[in-house]
Amino acid sequence: MQVEDSNDCFVCGDDNPNGMHASFSIDYNNNSASCDYTIPSHFQGWHGIAHGGILATLLDETCVYACRPLAKEVVTAAINLRYKKPVPVATPLRISAEVCEQKKRYFVVSARIEIDGVVHTEADAKVFIC
Repeated sequence: MQVEDSNDCFVCGDDNPNGMHASFSIDYNNNSASCDYTIPSHFQGWHGIAHGGILATLLDETCVYACRPLAKEVVTAAINLRYKKPVPVATPLRISAEVCEQKKRYFVVSARIEIDGVVHTEADAKVFIC
């Protein structure tokens, strides 16, 4: 499978007028990535609470960025989420992920969303090397 970078990505693309415009930092020494982000209220589910699909999207994207030091073109093959606490909108979040294991064709990645150091959502992902 061939994937192509685009500035129209829903999560990180600057050219997507409906996107999230999240910005990620990659740690090339530790095969990890992070993002500081505040979810706007138009991405809420229940009143004042971030929609679970938006949380999954942020974790998915962070997992992909964590793999970038090892492979440029990757896609998520599977992701398992655990919603531990509600995530309020309009609250600064720290999203982070790190590669835990490298297989021949994929990476195993762990990710979390934290507020003030407390984990609210976490995920394990299998990220396929294209």
